[in-house]
Amino acid sequence: MATSMTLETLASLLLAVAFGAVVGIERELIHKPAGLRTHMLVSLGSCLFTIVSISFSMDPARIAAGIVAGIGFIGAGTIWAEKDKVQGITTAASLWASAAIGLTTGIGDYPLAGVVTFLVVIILISNRLLKRIGLEKD
Repeated sequence: MATSMTLETLASLLLAVAFGAVVGIERELIHKPAGLRTHMLVSLGSCLFTIVSISFSMDPARIAAGIVAGIGFIGAGTIWAEKDKVQGITTAASLWASAAIGLTTGIGDYPLAGVVTFLVVIILISNRLLKRIGLEKD
């Protein structure tokens, strides 16, 4: 049984890439290890896994659980300890959120995926603003 490429499938994949790009651009601009391409690929991959699981009548909940667990390995690769400081946790979290955005796009809930993308970027930007005015530590 093969999946058919419909306009909705294409729209889901393209939107997943676009949403991942929005988050990835923010990470890229501040020179984080996982930037534009990584976030786009994570969102696209999650979307595709979700579409395929629905198309083949697999258990989408199992696929979603696999995406959540699997992205943890990629995220863990962005975290490292340096002296008394741990770095990369926010990037790992943004990858996790990008996977969730891709999954949400894959089920066709584009408005929710768009709102979450917006919120993720606001959270990432607001943290830097708080650091600039001295309310948040590095």
